[in-house]
Amino acid sequence: MSLPQGDVKLLDTPLARRLLAASLVARLAYTSRDGTPRLIPVNFLWTGDELVVGAFAGTYKIRDLSARPDVAVCIDTADGLPEVLMLRGRVTMTEVAGVLPEYATIQRAGMGDEMGDAYLAAIDQPGLRMVRIGLRPAWVGVVDFQERFPARTPQPVRAALGGGH
Repeated sequence: MSLPQGDVKLLDTPLARRLLAASLVARLAYTSRDGTPRLIPVNFLWTGDELVVGAFAGTYKIRDLSARPDVAVCIDTADGLPEVLMLRGRVTMTEVAGVLPEYATIQRAGMGDEMGDAYLAAIDQPGLRMVRIGLRPAWVGVVDFQERFPARTPQPVRAALGGGH
């Protein structure tokens, strides 16, 4: 049975699990305090329940998310047929002293242990405050033209991308 777009059970699909575990950049969309849209790239960590983003306290992003915590997130690939995971929901934020543990994990995964440790040591100065931004998705969408919507991709496109005859 095919799950409808919006169903949080889509998080359990192979595509969603693969994109959430990959070292990809997500795009975080939110509304600024002045009502205009914002879209920024963010590194993230999937905990199994939450998408976690680390941020430095006192930034415009934190100010804006405090005022308007509803967000949308897109994680996607550009190689071959598109694979896209879209999440929506309301973020929670927790300010911490020092380096956020999830942020350290994200940096080491992206930079490698040696460079990640050097970067973290450089920023871990007295007075550092970080914010844990957590999203428990309330809405999930998956776009996968190979598994979920193969009939919507014209055959010449599938063939050109190596996706079938």
